[in-house]
Amino acid sequence: MHGLEEPDRHLVIGGEDGGRPDLHGEHPPSRLDRILGWRRVRFTLIVALPFGLLLARTSGVPVGVGIMRTETLSLVALIAFGVFELWPARLPGWVARWVWQLIGVAVAVPIGTMLAIALTRGYPQVVSATGRAGGYSHLFGMGLFFAPWIALGAMVRQRDALARDQALAFALERSELERQALDARMRLLQAQVQPHFLFNTLANIRALVNAGSPQASAVLDSLIAYLRAAVPRLDETTTTLAQELELVRAYLELMHMRMPDRLQFAIHVDEAARGLRNPPMAVLTLVENAVRHGIDPSEEGGRIEVSVSVREGRCIVRVTDTGVGLLHAGDGLGTGLTTLRERMQLMFGGDAQLRLTGLVPHGVSAELEFPAEPATRSAP
Repeated sequence: MHGLEEPDRHLVIGGEDGGRPDLHGEHPPSRLDRILGWRRVRFTLIVALPFGLLLARTSGVPVGVGIMRTETLSLVALIAFGVFELWPARLPGWVARWVWQLIGVAVAVPIGTMLAIALTRGYPQVVSATGRAGGYSHLFGMGLFFAPWIALGAMVRQRDALARDQALAFALERSELERQALDARMRLLQAQVQPHFLFNTLANIRALVNAGSPQASAVLDSLIAYLRAAVPRLDETTTTLAQELELVRAYLELMHMRMPDRLQFAIHVDEAARGLRNPPMAVLTLVENAVRHGIDPSEEGGRIEVSVSVREGRCIVRVTDTGVGLLHAGDGLGTGLTTLRERMQLMFGGDAQLRLTGLVPHGVSAELEFPAEPATRSAP
């Protein structure tokens, strides 16, 4: 029983939460509620009922009298249990709280016995009943033998409940810390993507201005519209495919104005996919990569097609280009695709894939596959 020796913990008889503050931050109950809380009283009355029937059977008193006596004795023991649980606030180091509570229950048994007989037979008959079967001795012996064991069982039960609550609290705290760590990692990766897009787009505008292109002003207007759509979403950790494709279209229109004879594009999307969640700028990363590494290096230019479909609970995003292909695009995934792969893994817990495939005679197909999960809220 040494495992119960924690002087500063208040264990509760008769209930699994018995007055302890719950995990939702509710205010702790008053001292009276802790001593005579409804769960405690209900538990005590239920446990005392079969003992009342046993007392009536063995002592010959009426069933109602036997039940009333055991219920009264149990309530007195409950009060003693609760009082000794709270008082004193601190015990000497050599006295365990659970031992102190058992002493309180033992002391309450003779008092509760006298009170129970007094309430059922009248106080003047208490003394005369002490030597009669079915009177004081039966009730006292039953209370002294069973009450401490019941109290001890309640404390063990309460200890188990306390351990479960602590385990749940630790699990919730660990889950919250893991979520915060993932969110911080996602924002860090997002911060790496933001200048990547902005610098590439500004470089395209500079090329037009340096070349004296008459399209420079119109492209600048398109850039402003593009940035107005993109910048508010840069700090978001999730968005919908509908919002993402709106940004993709603005970007492709901007690139088309820069090289109208070298870039054509088309966007195809299933209606069922528009409300699905994905990391911000995920599809845009694939499109920007196709423009920069596929269409730009090609003298003839090429075509970019974006398709989004939903099949068997999975969302498939495919971006194909007819540019120079993988052999001429350089080694490795590059910063954009590398961070995109990690962001997809963070958001979908590893249940996402990024695939790059070379096309014949030239070009690249980039494909994202991830769970088709509706967005819980829309990004602003």
